[in-house]
Amino acid sequence: MQHLEHERLVFLALGESDADDGESTHLDTCAHCGTELTALRQVAGLGVETQGLGDLPDPPEHIWQGIAAQIRAAEAVASPTEARRQQAAEQATPGQTTTGQATTGQATTGQATTGQGTIGQATIGQRPGGSPAGLSGPGVAGGPGSGRRSRARRRAGWSRWAATAVTAVAAAAIGVVGTVSVLRPDEPAPTPTPAVLASAPLAAFGSTPKSAQGDARVLQSGQLHLHVANLPRVPGYYEVWLINPTNMEMFSIGTLGGDSDALLPLPPNVDLKSYSVVDVSAEQYDNNTRHSGDSLLRGTLTG
Repeated sequence: MQHLEHERLVFLALGESDADDGESTHLDTCAHCGTELTALRQVAGLGVETQGLGDLPDPPEHIWQGIAAQIRAAEAVASPTEARRQQAAEQATPGQTTTGQATTGQATTGQATTGQGTIGQATIGQRPGGSPAGLSGPGVAGGPGSGRRSRARRRAGWSRWAATAVTAVAAAAIGVVGTVSVLRPDEPAPTPTPAVLASAPLAAFGSTPKSAQGDARVLQSGQLHLHVANLPRVPGYYEVWLINPTNMEMFSIGTLGGDSDALLPLPPNVDLKSYSVVDVSAEQYDNNTRHSGDSLLRGTLTG
């Protein structure tokens, strides 16, 4: 399968031209060319997105070195199309079969024949004095097609340079955008996760369904992070307590809302070695601040 040239895919990705019917059919059936075109369109899109950015930091030095290296490589290495043209031009010399013509029979000086009819027009003449005058005809150096071939080579060279430059500049844009995303001052730095000082798995207590569970974590920031799941519905609300298991003294640190997670502040200088039991209770709206005695979850802090 003959793939589309890289230069052509670059111009399609940039929207410089539309794919013809044959190219569209090929792109629909060729995974290689389709994948390359998609990647080039993504790079081109990144370039468009960065046009409105201002006060950008200078790209790293290795980005510019890579751009220069790719451009030098593109200038030094001919594309497959130009290489075929140059090879054909080198073969168009006196004494050889005429360039640009396919023969199925013998090749003779003056015309190429199939044995039944003439199929070529290129001839080898003689200069005065017997020296070869050279080949004449379409596609032969110095003939009518030489100007078109020269222009085609110039266009091919420009397309290679443009394709390489677009790819290299897009790579530079990616590097700059990555730098901006790290250094942009208006984006706050991510907040570090507080260290966990102690934790406790919470299990169903008393007659609470066994599917009820949760966990509690004491954070270095002085807060208790509580996560619960499958608590039974109650007519009132849920309240969180810290209990001293030695004398069963306790105090409330807050209530749970409708969410399964809560972040509750702990009293300053709380003695978690003594008040080590985390309790979640079902409470009524009765203006009674004491524990109802209906505990749903309990767990002991360790750490």
